[in-house]
Amino acid sequence: MKTFRYIMMGMAVGLLSSCDLVKPDEIVNPNVDEDAFLSSDNPMETWVNGTEKQFALHMSDFVELMEILSDNYFNNYTRSSKVFDIPRLLYTDADVTKLQRHVGELREMADYGLNTVADVDDKTTDADRFHLLYIKAYSFLLAGDFFRALPMENGGEAVEWNTQLAQALSVLDEALPMAQNNDDRALVHTMAARAAYRMGNREVAVSHAQQALQLSADLCRQVQFDSKNGVLNGAQEAIWSDWFQPLPRLDFLDPKYFQMASTDQCPITIAKAEENHLILAEASLAANNLADAKSHLTALLKLVKARPVQEGVNDQLEGRYNGGLKSFPNDPVYRVQASASDSLRSGLIVDRRPPFLLTVPYISGTSVTQSMIDGLTDHDSALELIYLMRQEVFFAEGRRVADLGIRLPLCEVEAANQSNPQAYIEAWIPSFVPQNYGLDEFTIDESAKTVTIKNNMNRVIVQNAKTADVVPFE
Repeated sequence: MKTFRYIMMGMAVGLLSSCDLVKPDEIVNPNVDEDAFLSSDNPMETWVNGTEKQFALHMSDFVELMEILSDNYFNNYTRSSKVFDIPRLLYTDADVTKLQRHVGELREMADYGLNTVADVDDKTTDADRFHLLYIKAYSFLLAGDFFRALPMENGGEAVEWNTQLAQALSVLDEALPMAQNNDDRALVHTMAARAAYRMGNREVAVSHAQQALQLSADLCRQVQFDSKNGVLNGAQEAIWSDWFQPLPRLDFLDPKYFQMASTDQCPITIAKAEENHLILAEASLAANNLADAKSHLTALLKLVKARPVQEGVNDQLEGRYNGGLKSFPNDPVYRVQASASDSLRSGLIVDRRPPFLLTVPYISGTSVTQSMIDGLTDHDSALELIYLMRQEVFFAEGRRVADLGIRLPLCEVEAANQSNPQAYIEAWIPSFVPQNYGLDEFTIDESAKTVTIKNNMNRVIVQNAKTADVVPFE
């Protein structure tokens, strides 16, 4: 713990000069130790701001790597991971180690603030504690959604994903009494609904989702970035530039992170009301109530349509190739089918060529229409539509990997400290997840102006709904 505390103190020194708590003409001592920090003015304010900064930076890494691990994006360039797309997830991979450390760091930073800083700063408020508790809970959500098992304490034994999610629920119970307003309360219930959903606890997930929507019908909680102080959204760089290319049927949603000015840094959404509608729809379908599921999807569609969009986005340098590994369609004349057996759809490819400017949905977007919802007549088609909407609504937020049932291994360094070093060092990739870049594969027929995705993964999810890997309520 002492080593980790020194690491955190090193971060705290940097945070003192990057969180608007120190004026430009003030001098920050680079050798500040723990005692000096704890005896400084307003240490809790500094610590909360610093923890939120690390939360934002770590979320950008999760989004960047989880998006290319999924079927949302292909890394068409030399930057970022070149193996997550395969997908190949080795316990020796530096990116696997980095993501695992992010989870532990958030948990430990929150605990240090709650257990140490709060004890010496009599200005600590419930609002401060709330921020640290929901970040701590989010660390357990990340562990439960994306890893097979992780330690729940510094130097501890690895604990499986479902226990991580149960711990997230426990921490959220602590956070709820400290919420400052209905949006805070809705955030807690939305995060709890997410945890209970992934655990397959339908009643608990439904209860939290309903409470969240009663408290806030349009919740949208985000982590913020700040170019002035060097807090940059790394996922934005990958998505706004030409590194990552979206699966063609998701082209209309890209880029979720963009720049209208050179200093712009877009936030990343970590919780929003749409999730609650999706959970309620899937729960209704699991209870064989198709009509109720359609009602929830209709409410979801209404919310998505009410979300803001950014007009006038100039993405003309994108090109959908620019010397990358393969070309992507860049003309709205192309029609796209989700697999060879799916119908061709228009309107999924947008025109980025001069002089055209884009209108981009930056909270939520979807290609699903009311007529598609009204036309649902059976369980499987409705479930496939729900997972299509989950994919589109959570696009570029790092969420798709969990729906595909993929889990990262325990990293090499952590495994070496376990009583059973061989446990959890293999990634969990369900057998129905295609290998050899199959998640991103498509063909273009230039004469017919059509694009055919090789694998409609939303249908694959439905076909494997009875497995333990996906569709938690089935």
